[in-house]
Order: sequence, then structure tokens, then C-alpha cells
Amino acid sequence: MKKGRSAGRVQSVATRMVVEREQEIEAFIPEEFWDVTAQFAAQNQKSRKMTCQAKLISLNGKKASIHNEKEALAAKQRILKGSFSIQSIKRGDKLKRPQPPFTTSSLQQEASRKLNFSTAKTMQVVQQLYEGIDLGKAGTVGLVTYIRTDSVRVAEEAMQAARGFITSQFGEDYCPEQPNQYKGRKNAQDAHEAIRPTYVEQTPESVKPYLTREQFSLYRLIYTRFLASQMKPAEFQTLGMDIASKTAGMRYYGEHMTFPGYRAVYVESTDDEPEEPESVLPVFEEGTPITFADVEAEQHFTQPPARYTEASLVKALEEKGIGRPSTYAPTITTIISRGYVSREKKRLYPTELGQMITSMMTEYFGPIVDIEFTASLEDKLDTVEEGSADWRQILRDFYPPFKDMLDVAEEQIEKVEVKDEVSDVQCDKCGAMMVYKMGRFGKFLACPNFPECRNAKPILHYIDASCPKCGARLMEKTSKKNRKFYGCEKYPECDFVSWEKPIAEKCPKCGSYMVEKPGKRGEIVHLCANETCRYKTAVTAQSSEDEE
Repeated sequence: MKKGRSAGRVQSVATRMVVEREQEIEAFIPEEFWDVTAQFAAQNQKSRKMTCQAKLISLNGKKASIHNEKEALAAKQRILKGSFSIQSIKRGDKLKRPQPPFTTSSLQQEASRKLNFSTAKTMQVVQQLYEGIDLGKAGTVGLVTYIRTDSVRVAEEAMQAARGFITSQFGEDYCPEQPNQYKGRKNAQDAHEAIRPTYVEQTPESVKPYLTREQFSLYRLIYTRFLASQMKPAEFQTLGMDIASKTAGMRYYGEHMTFPGYRAVYVESTDDEPEEPESVLPVFEEGTPITFADVEAEQHFTQPPARYTEASLVKALEEKGIGRPSTYAPTITTIISRGYVSREKKRLYPTELGQMITSMMTEYFGPIVDIEFTASLEDKLDTVEEGSADWRQILRDFYPPFKDMLDVAEEQIEKVEVKDEVSDVQCDKCGAMMVYKMGRFGKFLACPNFPECRNAKPILHYIDASCPKCGARLMEKTSKKNRKFYGCEKYPECDFVSWEKPIAEKCPKCGSYMVEKPGKRGEIVHLCANETCRYKTAVTAQSSEDEE
């Protein structure tokens, strides 16, 4: 297909997972459904008026299942005309326990969610923290423990140091009577501890002057996760109410945090952002009449599975027992750099080359790119390492059927040529239309008449905004450290650059140019670039696919 292309055992399976996820998305048929919710007034413990929301759960004694607008409007009218009262109230308490300190995999996932780091970027920065940072008079100090681990074990000394620090900084109420212990995965290699700060006294703020922005962000993430892992759970009061009429049933559920526990330090991220707990809960008694107002019927469609991000692919590989902590970052980097998978807005898409190779490998080498085979081989390699299995016998069992597959493939597979995609850029040396090629540093434009014509060009990406300095077009560029930035096309005559993406909109407050930034909940924020203004003009939610 292509010269110089290869992929290892884990890389081949990772590519297959991305390809199969794309096939699931293409085959998915969305189904319409509607949610019906209603607002009602209540009082809280301080006798202040508050508004609560209940959701329709049943109609005529059966689970509410609304598939179109006509059914939704009928349900809405039934709620507005019905006579509702509280049938049952259930109050309770709930504990939310802290997560264990980081393993390599969980660090990569959380750094992707919270810091927008790629797996490769995470491993690059955390390697610097592990090798050591010059802390002035203290000398060079390794700030974190060994970074390639799948263990959640913590040394007794570190555990006691964390408990002492928690008691002194937050009080005894935040420190559990016994240290929190965590159970690792069944096949975890327990030679190394979890990733934690080497000294709990070295707080992120105390070492911040010696760290780069990226080092500080990642160290703070590791530090706060470790500290939180040794704190008490967060405590919540819960309230559930069933509100019913003769023909319809509604349900209210609310939570109120009564003690923050570990959340005073750290709140873990999830692929789906959880709803924030309410600050107060309503006060009601059974039998109380309820009048609903502002009944809303909202249309939805079932969504296909989300495309993988680097974080979710790492999570899937780990859950399936594929690969080791040290392999996740290079695995993803390799399948992207070799053109099997592309990354767009944090999502992973299979390329045409990746789809064709996966199809061919699945047909002719199915057992080799099988997920179960790859996971079971990890276990076999462990038994070899432990000395309980002979590596020679494993090879003897593997090779004969593999040789048969090779023979069939040699005989039946014809050479498949993947044609280069033609661009709309004309070669300024010979006049041919240039084509897209994949090189070590990504895509570039090359003349199709190579080697007679050796003309090549970088791919230029212009954005829909003008240079604030000279009015020329702005281009998306990549720094030597592979970080995206934006600069004027007339460089070096015009030296305008910005790490944040400028937009065409001007600030209505000061007239400066605006930039686009990701918000904390996956939204896009438009922000004034003027540091003394920083006026927000718009918040635009991303599509559902961009919110994993």
C-alpha cells in the first residue's frame, strides 16, 4: 500500500478500534425521543422561595415513552390540567469517595480532560518533573515518583506524611481515622508506587517560580489528586420525591453537599460532566398539593457512540488489557504520525489508509489483530517474565498458523495503491496540480512529477480573521515544540503572533480584537485579547459529539 509503513501488535489493534468506532457511527440510525419537565415552587429550610424541576416518568401507570411532538404536547397538556400531590418522599445520605492517586493511564486521561494535553505531551512534561527541577538553593529535585506504573499502591511513609499535612492544613475533620487503601487492577505490576509528589511539603505554589506553565499545571494535578486520595469522602443529603396525579407521574431528585471532604482539594473530571449539586433542598411533606408551571417538552435524538479522544482510547485499551502503561502514548503517536489515524478537535478519525489496512488485516490476519489475542498475549508474556512458562513453547504454538496466514496472504493479496489526494494548489515550477503527502512532521504539498520536479510546500491554513496590526490574513502555524499558534502571513514584515485563536469579532467595550478559548465545560468562549479588559461577548456550546 505504502512504503515505510508498519504498525506493532498494539498499534494495529488501536487502529482497528478507531476504524470500528467510525463504522458504528456510520451505521447508527438516530431515534427521536422527547423529555417533558415542569417547574414548581417550593420553600427551603430557611423559608425562602425556590424553583424546582420534576421530570415526567409515567403515563397511565406505565413508563413514559414519548417519540414525537404530538405525544409530547398531549403529555404537556395532561400535566398542566392535572391535580398533583406528593405521593412519597425519600431522604438519604450519600458519600462520594476520592479516586486513587494516578497511574500512567489515569494521568494521561485526566490531563487530557483538564489540561487539554495529548498523551505524548503529558509524558514529556511528567518526565521532566520526574528527572528533576532546579529549585534554586535546594538544588535539582525530582518532584514526582516513577511515572510508568499501573499500581495505585502508596508507600507507608508518604501516606503518613500526607495525613499529617491534611490535618495541619484542613483540620482533623478532613483526615480519615485509617489511611485510605486502594485496590489495583488484577494484572497490575506492583513494582512501583502510584504517581505522587515525592515530598508533600513541596506544594505546587511553593515550587511555581521554578516551573514552566505546563510543568506547574501537571504537578498541581498530580499533587492535588494524591492529597485528595488520603482525605475523607464528600457527604451529601439526597431528596427524591414522586409527584403524581391520576394519570401521570413526575419525579424530583436533588442533592445538597453537607461536607466537602476531598472535594475541598480536587474534583475529578468525567467524560460526561455531572450536574452540580443544589445548594439547598426543598422542604415538603407527603400529601402536599403541587401545581406545575412552565412545562417544557424538549426534542432529542439518540446519539451514536462518540469518536475516541486520546483519553478515551487510552481508557479503552486499559480496560481491555491491551498494552502497558509505557506504551499508550507512543502507540497513539505512531498511528497518527504514520497516517492511519488523524486527530481533529481532540477526536480521532481513521484515514482512508487506516481503513484499508484494517480491512485487509482483519480479512487475512484476523487472529493477529483480534483484541482478545492481543490481551491474552500480555498475560502470556507475564507468565514468561515470572518464569512459569517457556517462551519457546509460546512461539511454537504461535508460528505455524501464522506462517499459514502469511502464505495465503502472499498468494491472494494484490498490491493496492492508495492514490495521493490532489490539492487545488498549482506547482509554480512545472504547472501540475500538487498532491498531499505524509511526511515525518505531518502532511505537506508535493509535485506529482517527482523526481523530475522536486517542488514541495508546507500546507497553509488561513483563519477567518484579519491581522490586528496590518490587516493581512492570519495563518495557523505550528511551533518547534509542536504547539499551535497564529501569525500574520506577512511575517517577518509584520510580527503579530497569538497563542489564542483570533476571531473576526471586535470587542464592543474597548475595540480590541477577540480570541476564541475553550471553557471549563467544553464550551467555546469569545474573549477580549486586551489584558486590561478581557470582556466576554459570547459563549457558544459545542456539538454533542465534542462533549464526550
